[in-house]
Amino acid sequence: MTDSVKINRGLKGVYFERSGVSHIDGSKGELLYRGYSIDDLATQSTFEEVCYLLIHGELPNAEQLAAFDTALKAGRELPDEIYTIIAACEDGHPMDVLRTAVSALAALEPQSQQIGEEAFIANGLRLTAQVPMIIAAHEAIRNGRDPVEADPDLSHAANWLWMLKGEKPSAEAARLADIDLILHAEHGANASSFAARVTVGTEANLHGAIVTALSTLAGPAHGGAAEDVMKMVTEIGTPENAADYVKAKRKAREPVTGFGHRVYRAEDPRARHMREGVRQLGEEMGAPEWYEILQGVVEAMKPYARHGLNVNVDFYSGVIYQLHGITMDLYVPIFAIGRMPGWIVQCVEQQRQNILIRPLTLYNGPEKRTWVPLEDR
Repeated sequence: MTDSVKINRGLKGVYFERSGVSHIDGSKGELLYRGYSIDDLATQSTFEEVCYLLIHGELPNAEQLAAFDTALKAGRELPDEIYTIIAACEDGHPMDVLRTAVSALAALEPQSQQIGEEAFIANGLRLTAQVPMIIAAHEAIRNGRDPVEADPDLSHAANWLWMLKGEKPSAEAARLADIDLILHAEHGANASSFAARVTVGTEANLHGAIVTALSTLAGPAHGGAAEDVMKMVTEIGTPENAADYVKAKRKAREPVTGFGHRVYRAEDPRARHMREGVRQLGEEMGAPEWYEILQGVVEAMKPYARHGLNVNVDFYSGVIYQLHGITMDLYVPIFAIGRMPGWIVQCVEQQRQNILIRPLTLYNGPEKRTWVPLEDR
């Protein structure tokens, strides 16, 4: 029996459900949200528009977008108890604090217990507004500062930078942060989205699913690439060292961080939209060498592109965060800010025609054995 069953470890290549949200063509390096190219969305849309598109299926008109933006901004409130919990956990990793706070919100906000598409969307919008507040509040508290109040006049991305740093970002910096959130908003049945769907499959509420997703994203094999890239850039030090660094890594048969992806054989289509932003932000912040180091690595890796080792989106994200003076342990929480609409819509899709997700494992242990009393063992 063991020989007759095909095992797809990691569920690689297995289709478990239909989805109308995102389409990934790994061989062409193509990503679509609801049929729209990520290239068009990253250059023409805002994060708020993309949230609406992912959740509701169509791009909003002006009136719909205004109402959506109002609802999203209305969610920029946290119960006082959450700040107390954050303070009690101030020495914890930001992802642990974020997960704990979201779990606490499920107990503090009665509406979080509601099940159904309308409730999932309402609770999801509120959480989308609250997640960056939690991260920014923890960053302030652990550094001995009072949390910065949300600014209702700022966009989602600009307000996030304002709450984090206590200063209004430039239009260019806010736009780059907006693009970063758009590029991370949705990516099919990735580990955290799949985990969230498994939770919804048990008829749990949305907050429970988001806690599951956050726990999964926290693993370095899923959400940690941007941090690893920044460590690599720091290790390389100068653009002149990039080629030797890559040569040494390849000789030792070690991976070069930021290259290759589980589903893309061509270049990750999201990466190109971060590349120019890194260059411009580096010049604005007076640190152009970070971009130059990255491009040195890209140049040195060109011979390996034919093997599917192309640059991915996380290759550039970490340097953007570094240029903003953001500490490395916040890189994965920032990923979570962008991924919120994707998690929400994956949960909504799962809930519409819900089914308990229960795959099988093929037993390969001992054959049936006779139980032996303790005194005879």
